[in-house]
Amino acid sequence: PVVGYFSDKTWTGLGSKWIYSLGGIAVATFGLFCLITSQFWAVPMPDADAAVGGFSMGFLWYAMMIGAIAGTILLCAMIAGFIINGWAPGARRRPYFLTGAILAVIALCTMPNVPGLWAAILMLWVLDASLNISMEPFRAFVGDRLSSAQRPTGFAMQTVFIGAGAVVGSLLPIITTQFFGISNEVPEGGGIPENVRVAFYVGAGALFLALLYTIRSSGEYSPEEVDSFTDDGDLLNDDGEEIDAAERPESSFFQKWGLIAIGLGLAAAALVFALKGDQQFYIVGGGAIFLGALFLLNARGVKNDRNAEGFLSDVLGDLVTMPTLMKRLAVVQFFSWFGLFIMWIYTTDAVALQVWGTDDASSAAYQNAGDWVGVMFAVQNGVAALYAFIIAALARTIGTRTLHAANLLAGAAGFLGYHFFTDQVGILIPMIGLGMAWGSILALPYAILADALPVRKMGIYMGIFNFFIVLPQITVGGTMGPILRSLENNLAANVGGTPLLAILFGAASFCIAAIAMSFVKADPQPST
Repeated sequence: PVVGYFSDKTWTGLGSKWIYSLGGIAVATFGLFCLITSQFWAVPMPDADAAVGGFSMGFLWYAMMIGAIAGTILLCAMIAGFIINGWAPGARRRPYFLTGAILAVIALCTMPNVPGLWAAILMLWVLDASLNISMEPFRAFVGDRLSSAQRPTGFAMQTVFIGAGAVVGSLLPIITTQFFGISNEVPEGGGIPENVRVAFYVGAGALFLALLYTIRSSGEYSPEEVDSFTDDGDLLNDDGEEIDAAERPESSFFQKWGLIAIGLGLAAAALVFALKGDQQFYIVGGGAIFLGALFLLNARGVKNDRNAEGFLSDVLGDLVTMPTLMKRLAVVQFFSWFGLFIMWIYTTDAVALQVWGTDDASSAAYQNAGDWVGVMFAVQNGVAALYAFIIAALARTIGTRTLHAANLLAGAAGFLGYHFFTDQVGILIPMIGLGMAWGSILALPYAILADALPVRKMGIYMGIFNFFIVLPQITVGGTMGPILRSLENNLAANVGGTPLLAILFGAASFCIAAIAMSFVKADPQPST
């Protein structure tokens, strides 16, 4: 076990029992998340031409999904606020682990049996929210439990178990078909193949048992105990100091930017209407209007006292006063996860087209492609798990910023590799670069951020940082469809098809994230 210490005050070491607890929650959440997004999204979408109340079914599908995800953002913010202000005896983060586990099990067992689209969207929201309920406090939990010197290793070990769990989760559908003879064909009349349905049930059980083990075998330090620990002199920040939050702005700031956001949202909606643009773009304007309304509401709440306490004032106040390092990391995070969501949503279509030569989602060839994508994601996560064993040492040697940028570029190269391989074995090669990027995304940004935050703000800032995982999901869901459709007959035709064009957008997104990483000053100081 790796044991760290702060002068005469000792932190619980990263011992084997704690590692397995850490792995339990990581295996359950991200392994299943990869499984759900790669297989569930392969089910054919509703007919985009079927109108309901003047809007296409495609628009309503995305609107419901994005509304649910937006609700998840608010849920994350609420959890962060509650964690900041709440402490039961011996438990600050762990009650959220249990709550998330119960909700996720309900969602996973219900999702493959829903009677229609709206119920599926509701369960998708419950699943998305439950994973955030568990994972957001867990990021802060790692920061609480480990010293600065241990955090890169702690987050790297989390990646090891995330990778291991995702390997199993990704292979479950093909294992159930190849070894247990469970069908992978879409039932008559539509629906989810039986092998994916079984994978949902197995995943639900694994999720609950893993989280239950974490809760029972892990302890927590109180905020007072964490404050009593002295500096270990090994922060990753160049200045070697924590970053204090800036003073919150006056009410006029929120009022001004609230009106600006609403104005931009209305202008965007008017532009879509005037140009007869894709209805999904209304979601962008609606998001801006919603954010502006929250700013105006907060302006009233802090009118007499800029430091007034409350859920909305705490979250928005900390959001607009994020440390500079966190703002720059947020940009990296946004474009990193933008590329990841493109990968999860479009890989099955891209592989089916590139290797199997089909775009018919109800065909046997397409379902075989979907099963092979499970193998691809298993390779990716296996690479991430193995790479995580050395990523902390590499970060100490060449610098966290440089290493993360290089890993993102390796991921971009992996995306480009989709275009160069047309056989089943060859298409596995790009997953090496994507595995390196995935392992890095799960570890290094959090290690950098944890060192930059005041201890008592760890929970709420980790919650806010989680926004920049969910926001790319909203952006991909709300904009990539119409963008790709607009390019279907020109640019997409020149690169092999719409799904393969989407993959190029993923490569570009990773490149932007790598460039943005150059503005994050977070290289470690040399060890002495």
